[in-house]
Amino acid sequence: MLSENQSSVHEFILVGFSNTPGIQIFLLTLFLLAYVLTIAGNFIIIIIVQLHQQLHTPMYLFLSHLALIEIGHITNTTPKMLVDFLKEKKVISIAGCFTQLYFNLFLGLTENFLLVLMAYDRYLAICKPLNYTTLMNSRTCRNLSLGCWVGGLLAPLPPTIMLCRLPFCGSNRINHFFCDLAPVLTLPCGNKSFTELSFFLFTCSMVLSCVSLIVVSYVNIIVTILRMPSSRGRYKAFSTCSAHLIVVSIYYGSVMYMYIRPSVRDIRDSDKVVSVFYCTVTPFLNPFIYSLRNKEVHEVFKLMIVKTKAIM
Repeated sequence: MLSENQSSVHEFILVGFSNTPGIQIFLLTLFLLAYVLTIAGNFIIIIIVQLHQQLHTPMYLFLSHLALIEIGHITNTTPKMLVDFLKEKKVISIAGCFTQLYFNLFLGLTENFLLVLMAYDRYLAICKPLNYTTLMNSRTCRNLSLGCWVGGLLAPLPPTIMLCRLPFCGSNRINHFFCDLAPVLTLPCGNKSFTELSFFLFTCSMVLSCVSLIVVSYVNIIVTILRMPSSRGRYKAFSTCSAHLIVVSIYYGSVMYMYIRPSVRDIRDSDKVVSVFYCTVTPFLNPFIYSLRNKEVHEVFKLMIVKTKAIM
């Protein structure tokens, strides 16, 4: 990936969190528990949606894709972080670092596209109810979902390859717990202004375009809801969007803080805390946010428990 004459750095050192043994053990336990619960919660969502016919609707199909993304997101960063809690020197190879960085961008962009798609689905369901089944049929759902994955897979390739080709000959310390874009961008030798500007424009165009589409969808949704004659109808319509709005708020709040800024040279410890939100907290919360107030998921989950008890 990097030739010998381009770089004198052959590995990176992750600074991580505190090196105090007591705090390390506490963080190890906390993140391990979050990882196990996140994997279990998102797998349950996927299994429930796949096994039960009444959940074979666009909203739940997109939710199962989101659950798969969240499993990938937390698996891309947390296992390495857990191992590093047990090590004094937290080392990652250059190939491993750029692989982790690419998958973070790939999964992050796929989630961006999918959140837009979920907002569009709610827009059609509330604003175009008579045409909803025609516009959002099973074939369209599959194609749109596939488009999210393909777009997320291809979009980060050019910037990641450009970053890989830069020379690394100075510090090899990454002030983070994984190879995120901002801290890695501080490491190449020479003038990094063009590289920083390129990545700033890339992240801005991707994130802000997705946010804009979500905002447009929800402006139309809110206008339609306010025009509904009955308060019960307004409440039912809004309740179908509330979980998505919560997830969007948490996710984009942390992502925009981390990526929508022109300079990445000042990496602060607070950046690590914010990164935890979109790498760990959001994947952990999503299954609970989408299922706590969802009667259909509750009914299917209760049915699964009854069947499991009957088998046992």
